[in-house]
Amino acid sequence: MASNSRSFVLASRASKLAQIQTNIVRDGLEAAFPALSFGTSFMSTEGDKNQSQALYLLGGKALWTKELEVVLKENVVDMLVHSLKDVPTTLPHGCELGAILERENPVDSLVVKQGLPYKTLEDLPEGSVVGTSSVRRVAQLRRSFPGLVFLDVRGNLNTRLAKLDAPDGPYTALILAKAGLVRLGMGDRVTTDLTAPILFHAVSQGALGVEIRADDQEARELCKMLTHQETQWKCLAERALLRELEGGCSVPVGVSTSLSQIDKSAGELTRATLTITGCVTSLDGSLHVQDTLSQEVESIQGAEELGRNLAIKLMSNGAKAILDDITQDRRKKASEAETAE
Repeated sequence: MASNSRSFVLASRASKLAQIQTNIVRDGLEAAFPALSFGTSFMSTEGDKNQSQALYLLGGKALWTKELEVVLKENVVDMLVHSLKDVPTTLPHGCELGAILERENPVDSLVVKQGLPYKTLEDLPEGSVVGTSSVRRVAQLRRSFPGLVFLDVRGNLNTRLAKLDAPDGPYTALILAKAGLVRLGMGDRVTTDLTAPILFHAVSQGALGVEIRADDQEARELCKMLTHQETQWKCLAERALLRELEGGCSVPVGVSTSLSQIDKSAGELTRATLTITGCVTSLDGSLHVQDTLSQEVESIQGAEELGRNLAIKLMSNGAKAILDDITQDRRKKASEAETAE
């Protein structure tokens, strides 16, 4: 266990939501280890600074984590608190996931502009502009709602909601992760939840992850107290699926995962039936590959294997061709953007 003389510093992005999430982790650690000292530090990352380019063109998830990982590896801070959906499925050498906290509701939600009467996506008039920066959401929703117009919207949640509600703004509604709204105390802005099969959520959406140095045994022991095993098994299965598909932050991979018939021994999860559905959708919504696997698993390794097996099944059923097309499309648009500059 950690020595009483050591003070642990938790770091994250500087947004209001990231600070709230970091404080959730800090509060959990302080409650579990009242004799230890925990501080916080916040910084802007490349993903925060570049608000002009579409996420689709900016590339992978390291936008949100890379600079934080530098200060972690240099021993400036001891733990990084992330929205787990923003964490690359392969961490840099010397870093590891120390904890996965209990997941908030992972669904996406429809948030309609204040003053408008619409309650569902079906209510929106043809040609309505819906804001989201996620190609996963756009690809899936284009299948069911071809008459809607999807427009990129960047910025933290407060900024995006201000853009939505601006009287002269183009947006009729936004699609946002419910977990972020709830943590910010804005759950009342949710008009309706968008659940599968209309919209499969992102890998690890709604869960917080704590990243530590792989050689920091003291931090690892502290993190064990924070981990919610049911969330851990589900999220690691989802991350294994995404890793096998080689999907980054802006790839239209959706999931839905559940655990049933749960067995525990001395409070530890020992066995459960894990059911995971995954889908990959082309950017225009015309192609959609979806499948489900369900199996009894007895460990994290078993959960990850099930996620990998589902990815392999999806790839063989057409997902690889969709992902290859998306990679080519991104390279082409990124090249065009560079030329325009």
